[in-house]
Amino acid sequence: MTVPPRHDDSGSFCFPADSALTGWLGSLPAAWRPYAMLARLDRPVGIWLLYLPCLIGLAFQRLSGGLFLADLGWAVLFFIGAATMRGAGCTWNDITDRDFDAKVARTALRPIPSGAVSVKQAYLFLLAQLGVSFVVWVLLPGDAKLTALLSLPLVAVYPYAKRVTWWPQAWLGLTFNWGVLVGAATASLITGPVYVLYFGLALWTVAYDTIYALQDREDDALIGVRSTARLFGKRAVLISFCFHIGAATLIALAAMLNDAGRIGALAALGFLLHGLWQTMTLKTGGEAAALRVFKSNVWAGGIVALGFLIAALVPEPAPKTIFAGQELVPPVKAESMALPFGLEIRRKPEPKPDVWLARDIRRAMEIRGLDPDATEPPPER
Repeated sequence: MTVPPRHDDSGSFCFPADSALTGWLGSLPAAWRPYAMLARLDRPVGIWLLYLPCLIGLAFQRLSGGLFLADLGWAVLFFIGAATMRGAGCTWNDITDRDFDAKVARTALRPIPSGAVSVKQAYLFLLAQLGVSFVVWVLLPGDAKLTALLSLPLVAVYPYAKRVTWWPQAWLGLTFNWGVLVGAATASLITGPVYVLYFGLALWTVAYDTIYALQDREDDALIGVRSTARLFGKRAVLISFCFHIGAATLIALAAMLNDAGRIGALAALGFLLHGLWQTMTLKTGGEAAALRVFKSNVWAGGIVALGFLIAALVPEPAPKTIFAGQELVPPVKAESMALPFGLEIRRKPEPKPDVWLARDIRRAMEIRGLDPDATEPPPER
């Protein structure tokens, strides 16, 4: 039975604390508020947890060559895409789960089960959000476009995972962290270390979404919804920390394989320490602290993202030793090599040291067909 919505004196919908709009969202026109709730704009944590993997993937693949000024634009574009795709995912989830939500006290007054938004209106709002996401998708590089498209089946199937498996959190991990692959494809290529990083962050999602699901264990048991929080039972907090350990291990391994250096190792260590803090907080505060601990995972992801960004900006110093190494004379490189029949192979000039602005200028010249290493100005046309 659907719980009817309440109204205040002005006739606007009133929602429980779980669904209340706070801050500037509370000043939105009454007709807009249910849609803001449908997109979960009142809970920006999900946006950050979807956005940070994109930023991590981009920074991770910039470790070898450094950051570009254009990466600032990619970062903004990723945020817009994360906000709209997360809103679209939540809208789709509420459409498919409307019968379940009506039976759970915490979700009974969400826009669809409360009647504030009809199913038809929710579908139209879903299409509008997907339209904005499509504009972001059009602006991505070719490889990133294809990679982003491959995530759509994961997004579409996720709401049904909790009905057929005890591991919907694992499916969410594969879905929410797909941005790592999109960010890497935007920077260059999706390499082996990127996949290691992707699965590491997927383990992290299992950990934090298990913590989030602790709030609904009793209601989920009554309506038959499965989750790792129910599967792990009394050991849910301990097993979640084991997933944190696994995530930190894979993040550290990916950082090592991609030459992230000491900064990458410190980022993985900081991530693990944050997971330990989460476990200790849950042990002392119980399930009442679950929501606060879940939200703190924005900082856990921020530690990894910041670590890789700094590692991309600051080159790893050469190792120092007290022993004198053998002095080697660099070989003389020939500018060209003669071949039979009058052919020859010319050596490409060594690339000049890159800095942010110089590298972007060189790329722009190459796109226009100009040689950035030419010593003489091009002939006038």
